[in-house]
Amino acid sequence: MPRLSDMQCQPCAAGTPPLTGPAIARLLGQLDDWQVVNEHHLTKEFRFADFAGALAFVNRVGQLAERQGHHPDIHLGWGRARIETWTHSIGGLSEADFILAAHIDALPHDGP
Repeated sequence: MPRLSDMQCQPCAAGTPPLTGPAIARLLGQLDDWQVVNEHHLTKEFRFADFAGALAFVNRVGQLAERQGHHPDIHLGWGRARIETWTHSIGGLSEADFILAAHIDALPHDGP
């Protein structure tokens, strides 16, 4: 299987079922510290020295999301950013969510 960070997000075909169990576990093993919540979405919190560092990071995430055509929920606070992703059209996780997470992990992160 190719590395997730080498792949590009692809839209799900109509009727695609969300990933579950072993498929989630296999993909999660390629990510750093992401959590799966109720087999529905991925989440990870990133820490930074200050608000400016967190804001710069979420701007990089936004640019990446535009390039990938897959958009996470981004929660910004002083010294932290939490990213959540799932595929809204299927109401759960798709391979694209794991690909996006891998690309987010590869972004410059100057936090503690």
